Amino acid sequence: MSDIVKKHFDAAAPHYDRQRRQLIPCFDDFYGLATHAVACANENPRILDLGAGTGLFSSFVRSKYPSASFTLIDLSEEMLKEALARFGNDPAFSYIAADYTSYSYSGQYDAVISSLSIHHLAHPAKRALFATIHALLTDGGVFVNADQAAGATPYWDEYYMSEWLKAIRKSGLSDDAINASIERRKVDINAGVEDQLSWLSEAGFAESDCIYKHHGFAVFTAIKSH
Repeated sequence: MSDIVKKHFDAAAPHYDRQRRQLIPCFDDFYGLATHAVACANENPRILDLGAGTGLFSSFVRSKYPSASFTLIDLSEEMLKEALARFGNDPAFSYIAADYTSYSYSGQYDAVISSLSIHHLAHPAKRALFATIHALLTDGGVFVNADQAAGATPYWDEYYMSEWLKAIRKSGLSDDAINASIERRKVDINAGVEDQLSWLSEAGFAESDCIYKHHGFAVFTAIKSH
């Protein structure tokens, strides 16, 4: 993941959570369905959060699985500082400041989750990451990716961006916050839904689908076979 992405998110860390609802017009459905999709066979699952940022997605999953253990990995130490502030010294959480695409993981996980991060990777890196995730999951484990997706054609990409801009300009965000978010989106490398499902299948996932989509926001779920 690029230094440019790290720089953007280091700068955004202190106010990232506060702006989420305003920057994601479909916030409740987006995170609600993603959290619902994290379905584990036991009540104390091991969960890996890729590009965990401030721990927002993990916080929702924690409310569903209060006995889970979480590993949060992110390139931005500033974002992980916000996650540490969120969860305090809770021993259920561990933190790794590293590039999750090249980190040497140990052990396996019952669930791998990610939100609004993987779209920053070049497409070959996405494909490679999906294979890594498949290997990291226990049999029957689930991968839930709440992310962005490209439109089927450039027309739809322009439409989604136009609708998003209309929504955030009505949200009450300051001009500075809006402009900063627009700058962050310039480094996005969105992939289409069909491509991502194809790459998940290629990685070995027998069951995968896009279970939610609102304009450019999408939730993908993939299950590793027993």
